[in-house]
Amino acid sequence: MRRHPYLLLSGAALLWAGNFVLGRAMHGRIPPVGLAFWRWSLALAVLLVLFGRRFLAQRRPLLARWGVVVALGVLGVGNFNLFLYVGLQSTTAANALLLNAAAPAFILALSFATGQGRPTLRMVAGVLLSLAGVAVILSHGDPGTLYSLRVNRGDLWVLAAVLSWSIYTVVLPRRPPGVDPMVLLTATTLVGTAWIAPFYAWEVARGLRVTPDLPTLASIAYVGIFASLVAYALWNAGVALAGPGRAGVSLNLMPAFGTVLAVILLGEPFQGFQAAGIGLIGAGVALVQFRPGTSSS
Repeated sequence: MRRHPYLLLSGAALLWAGNFVLGRAMHGRIPPVGLAFWRWSLALAVLLVLFGRRFLAQRRPLLARWGVVVALGVLGVGNFNLFLYVGLQSTTAANALLLNAAAPAFILALSFATGQGRPTLRMVAGVLLSLAGVAVILSHGDPGTLYSLRVNRGDLWVLAAVLSWSIYTVVLPRRPPGVDPMVLLTATTLVGTAWIAPFYAWEVARGLRVTPDLPTLASIAYVGIFASLVAYALWNAGVALAGPGRAGVSLNLMPAFGTVLAVILLGEPFQGFQAAGIGLIGAGVALVQFRPGTSSS
């Protein structure tokens, strides 16, 4: 697994793609801030049960770099989820996925700006190739469709979420050394949930409530456990092994995975342009992840 961090990163992308598909299926049923708050409240409760003692035992190295821990919690848990769910209330899934595809470019640029490596020509080519695959899927094979995608307030919220996530990924290598990854996830989830809480109180005061029916509870369970705990653990481990620049392009697997999940779970038809787009995305990710001189064993 350590030789193949792309398996970790691909797993995270798959679970996050499921989050998009679920959001499409549950559109209008759950208020955006409420979904973010209960998603991370559930995740925090599970983390504290499983890793609470370890969290307390490692509190000193966490406190020694509390600024980094707070930044990771606000950027990767708090802001990203708030901005994304608010944005999806007033933009289309196609626009959101297209904007999400800007993350690898943001991460490469930020990594270079902060001295975490120079993007190679192969990495840049891989990002562009995977972006082309995203465009093919979102345009249904018709490039003219992209010109009709208008930027609205929701698009700006999603773009803010993507930028927040990109900064989180670049800051992640500065995490406290020697801290267990699940302890770090517990700490950042605690910070992020606390950050979301006042916004949730404001949403409730406006009369927007979460209805505790079976579809809602099942949706929160998925995003709280699989799209949060499991996906973030996979992503953090993958970034630690591959570095932020190489890891970022794996986010472009989300539209490909989302297309396949929509076919399987929502019964949407699978078409030729989708196969072409998935092929381009896979080729782009492989181009970035490929390291000359390494074996596949």
